[in-house]
Amino acid sequence: MQKTQPPAILVTGAAGFIGFHVAQILLQAGVPVIGLDNLNTYYDPALKLARLDLLKNDPRFSFVKLDLADRAGIAQLFETHHFEKVVHLAAQAGVRYSIDNPRAYVDSNLEGFMNVLEGCRHNGCKHLLFASSSSVYGANTKMPFSVHDNVDHPVSLYAATKKSNELMAHAYSHLYRLPATGLRFFTVYGPWGRPDMAIFGFTKAISEGRPIKLFNGGDMRRDFTYVDDVAKAVVKLLDHPPQGIPKAADAAPDPGASAAPWRVFNIGNNQPEELNKIVTLLEKELGRTATKELLPMQPGDVYATYADVDDLAREIDFRPSTSIEDGIALFVSWYRVYHT
Repeated sequence: MQKTQPPAILVTGAAGFIGFHVAQILLQAGVPVIGLDNLNTYYDPALKLARLDLLKNDPRFSFVKLDLADRAGIAQLFETHHFEKVVHLAAQAGVRYSIDNPRAYVDSNLEGFMNVLEGCRHNGCKHLLFASSSSVYGANTKMPFSVHDNVDHPVSLYAATKKSNELMAHAYSHLYRLPATGLRFFTVYGPWGRPDMAIFGFTKAISEGRPIKLFNGGDMRRDFTYVDDVAKAVVKLLDHPPQGIPKAADAAPDPGASAAPWRVFNIGNNQPEELNKIVTLLEKELGRTATKELLPMQPGDVYATYADVDDLAREIDFRPSTSIEDGIALFVSWYRVYHT
């Protein structure tokens, strides 16, 4: 008896870093994927096209080049396919870029997200997973960062748009019973990573004998999270749509959950690492000493990030576990192959 093929899952940002890895895992599991991306030039499109070439090797993958802000195009895509599950990872990324290019974040992260929400609402979506960010914690200083803490003081427009996405999704969950899960990613790194991220940028500069910029003199801590761990968590969460958690009449609202079918999760390694340690590990893997340019803290940056992932572990019995030593070794190994 022939097996019935599961319905296709929409992955937006499929040519991007996390989207590419999520699409790979789904395809390897036999799940058809429709990948959407606008292939913008925020960083070298050649890297995005190389990721896409790998995905296109699987006949269950199909690609749609489309901008999230194209309201009619997004509406038509949803009307055609009636996606039961959507992994929305496309966005204008980057904290520092948002300082000088704020309108790009409004077009993609606000207007574009609205178009995705409307597509889900009108076409029977049973679970929307969407990318948020650890940057929503902003000026919070209580560590580790918990989804049950308020996040009302963003320190960049990028963070503000991600917090807005969480609020917009909650409104749709409340009004239309759309199951929605927000994913607060913590400094994701690994093979096929983004060139604007620290580990990629440091590796490239050290390899080429150029100085690396260390903000706050390198005295910063980040909860670096290996991309395979992130992608596995996302795929596992697909089968866990939120049901809503009723609260007592006199209880304060929980920032991380709701009576509506809406939740947020931290996707982090639960292990912050000092930036100077990252440089030391890269020097070891590359066999070269870094030239360091020590700079003050940048606007929009925070000193430390640290994810509490207990909720994630309870929900899907999964914790990211790749050590920074192993992850950096795997990244440098990929970098050497890709750049030769």
